[in-house]
Amino acid sequence: MRQVLEERRLKGPGHRSVTMNVAESPLGWLASRGRISERQLVAGETLRADYERAQLGASVTMRWDVAPRAVRGGRSVAPDPTTSQLDAKARFDAALVHAGAGLADVLWRVVCAGEGLAEAERALGWPARAGKLVLGLALDRLADFYRVR
Repeated sequence: MRQVLEERRLKGPGHRSVTMNVAESPLGWLASRGRISERQLVAGETLRADYERAQLGASVTMRWDVAPRAVRGGRSVAPDPTTSQLDAKARFDAALVHAGAGLADVLWRVVCAGEGLAEAERALGWPARAGKLVLGLALDRLADFYRVR
């Protein structure tokens, strides 16, 4: 796992500072503290990989990819990126449908958007600490979908 360490000052009495790994995902943080299982982590990271492969995130600039060169017969040497994108999008959509209504929201917020559990709970209007339980259930359903053992 990549590490990008930053010194952050915490508000409150004493104004202490801590070193944080800002490259760590919320799932990685939960797994490193024993809050989710290895199976749940793998399922969540698989969903995130499909999300990124499908390029579902917001785009802020144009694509500067070089078009693949054609060889004899007009065929492209490189694989068609749109086919892999479409496959990843189909897997992503099917995974969220399999997770079910209500669970897909927390999966998207924590796994794909990178929100922390506390932020996701506030955004969804849930009581504090409810997100951990619901996220665990959602990740278990996701692990079943991706056949993670």
